[in-house]
Amino acid sequence: QVQLAESGGGSAQAGGSLRLSCAISGSFYVRVCMGWIRQAPGKAREAIATVFDDGSASYSASVKGRFTVYKDHAKNILYLQMNNLKPDDTATYYCAAERWVTYCTDRGAADFSYWGQGTQVTVSS
Repeated sequence: QVQLAESGGGSAQAGGSLRLSCAISGSFYVRVCMGWIRQAPGKAREAIATVFDDGSASYSASVKGRFTVYKDHAKNILYLQMNNLKPDDTATYYCAAERWVTYCTDRGAADFSYWGQGTQVTVSS
């Protein structure tokens, strides 16, 4: 059984930083793509960052240069470091995963099978 649990959400001022964590449990085996997906009120889910087993990452245009995704393999935790936050970053953020993938770069939100419960991020101007 695969389980994902996010933490680290909260409130920040524009220009500030937050770091989200995703604790990973269960058996993933190989060829695993991990992702961060967010959903703002009234908007569709948006995959903003993905990372593959080898550490290669991709980012959406909306966060590139400001957010960094990385995994601590020893602790089995996925992180999303968010810098220079903007009010448009306000959303519920989800950690997601897919096993046995054939691709990970720019993987869409609909292509992940395993999801956490989400954590809220609110950025004020």
